[in-house]
Amino acid sequence: MNTTVTQYETANRPLTAVLEAAPADSWTNRSPCDGWSARDVLRHLIETQRELLTGHGIDLGETPDIDADPVAAWRDHASRVSEAIADDDVAAIEYDGHFGRTTVGATLEQFYVWDMLVHRWDIAQSVGVDAQLSEAELDRIDEGAGSFGEALYMDGVCKPGVEAPADADREVRLLARLGRAA
Repeated sequence: MNTTVTQYETANRPLTAVLEAAPADSWTNRSPCDGWSARDVLRHLIETQRELLTGHGIDLGETPDIDADPVAAWRDHASRVSEAIADDDVAAIEYDGHFGRTTVGATLEQFYVWDMLVHRWDIAQSVGVDAQLSEAELDRIDEGAGSFGEALYMDGVCKPGVEAPADADREVRLLARLGRAA
């Protein structure tokens, strides 16, 4: 397996666990992302990953029905993405990205895996379960946020940071940097 599929699967497992722990009636709960429900956050993850891959000629089949069954939709989507990116040729597709010449694999690793970690927290907050972000995942979120520079606060990425309580733990402080209040 290449590093792209390994990193994707490493982020996918705990995200899927959060989704599976979500009470069935919690998908319409408000999320920390302004104007979005928990289902909307999941829809965003699926749609943006599909956009990247299908935009580079990767056939992921039909879009899963997020409204009918969010967890099944994610499982189906993540399985298709993992299968597609397990092909080294797919991960190696080059294109001109926001930060210059890159590959589909590098973009998935640098941004979309990061996005899965952050939105795991958003969904967990929405549905009332623990995101259980590890120290390594917090490191990844922190490093990713730092690497994006001002692009972190572009429309559609993160809101400007908010003040964290003085006694806040690392997770709360880090997510506050991304415009999220616990």
